[in-house]
Amino acid sequence: MNSEKDINNLPMPQEKSEAEAQEATSFYDLPLHDDVLDALYDMRFDRCTPVQEKCIPPLLEGRDLIGIAQTGTGKTAAYLLPLLTLLRTREHPTDAVNCLIMAPTRELARQIDQAMQGFAYYMNINGVAVYGGNDGVRYEQERRGLTRGADVVIATPGRLITHLSLGTLDLSRTTHFVLDEADRMLDMGFSDDIMQIVKCLPKERQTILFSATMPEKINALARDIMHNPVEVRIAVSKPAEKIDQRVFVCKERDKFAILKHIFSLKKPERVIVFASSKVKVKEMHLNLLKAGYNVAAMHSDLEQKDRDEVMNKFKARQIDILVATDIVARGIDIDDITMVVNFDAPRDPEDYVHRIGRTARAGREGKAYTLVGEKDRPALASIERLLEEKVPREPLPEGLEQPAAATSEQGRERRSGRGRGRGKSGAHSRNDKKRQGKKQHGKRDETPHSNQNTDAASNKASTKDEAAKSTSEGQTPKEKSRRRHRGGRHHRRGNGSKGESPAAE
Repeated sequence: MNSEKDINNLPMPQEKSEAEAQEATSFYDLPLHDDVLDALYDMRFDRCTPVQEKCIPPLLEGRDLIGIAQTGTGKTAAYLLPLLTLLRTREHPTDAVNCLIMAPTRELARQIDQAMQGFAYYMNINGVAVYGGNDGVRYEQERRGLTRGADVVIATPGRLITHLSLGTLDLSRTTHFVLDEADRMLDMGFSDDIMQIVKCLPKERQTILFSATMPEKINALARDIMHNPVEVRIAVSKPAEKIDQRVFVCKERDKFAILKHIFSLKKPERVIVFASSKVKVKEMHLNLLKAGYNVAAMHSDLEQKDRDEVMNKFKARQIDILVATDIVARGIDIDDITMVVNFDAPRDPEDYVHRIGRTARAGREGKAYTLVGEKDRPALASIERLLEEKVPREPLPEGLEQPAAATSEQGRERRSGRGRGRGKSGAHSRNDKKRQGKKQHGKRDETPHSNQNTDAASNKASTKDEAAKSTSEGQTPKEKSRRRHRGGRHHRRGNGSKGESPAAE
């Protein structure tokens, strides 16, 4: 692990010049369908983001593709725009599911659905959103839509498996398959579900995989389900400059006291607190309620109606503090978050960027605090290597002790068993001997509980303004509905040059 001295000596990243930024390709220079370009024109989107510029051409050729890009880079539009063009320009059966898009969470699936409605505003595209949940009416709507056939199905794995097992979904003629945020799907335990779904797909298909990271398990998945894919890598962008990042290096037991100290500096409003597990989220939620804060919790154990209620209240400012797992770190479109607190430092440094990226959006300012306990120090080192700078340290509140620095001598004591910790060769306590005795009589199988992905349905956006909001950060489409303009690409080029690019999520 790099020392703090090493972190301080890291070179600073180089920013792109204005000339490089202005060289971005226009959507109207790409062979996208006119109906797609008309929708982009109405939304005042003109220039591609880097991931869109690199992904759209090979996808239009029908190639398999792996895209390594984080949330907010425009990856949703990078695959939706070419897929909508292919569905319109190539022959596809009208009674089959032609395109399947998989997302790890209901929230991301809903955003993809809203984005597609905007981009396909002028197209006769039949789409079905399959989010899950216990609503019998919603399930019947999904069943009827899938039975009739759909050009595009956007789904989370759990509910899709349900429809496959009940025979209400046929994927035997699906020609396009997308896995969005594949790394999160594997982290959430959906690997077997994905492979079960792949077995239902034809071998001749276009497969598109997007992931924020590229661990070995994603490489293995790509080798299993893809054919000679094009690989596009977009460097992880640094957090927005207007985020004031701070770190409290503390003892694990003092974290809640520090959290209350942070809230005492300024009344908490529009705050998200991230924790590493749903158990911690539930515990922190109860503790904050007891302390008198206006707080709600968001985690995977909640039913969809409860999730929707929490998010709607948070968006409506009826809730000041949202305590959440990483389910909120990607794909939640709330522009006015004032503060993010990492109760635990995320193990993956790119998750840190996703988390604090919820604040300082659309040109606003924001604060990001990270509480680093004894076990979080390696994660902090990884974060600072990614950022290529040291995050400023905050002094601990009065009355709290500084944590003991980890020294090589302490490490040797732990390894030899002379310290307070138990080493492999050190003496065991009475309880350790009891546990050892139990193990000799036989081990009990310990299997982690699988995530029950009871994905729930959400209301689809009915206008392209809603879709544009869900797929752009700080980009405002026209407030009033514009009559459809059919002047062709030449006219659009002349009038759309000031538009922005649709950055998804």
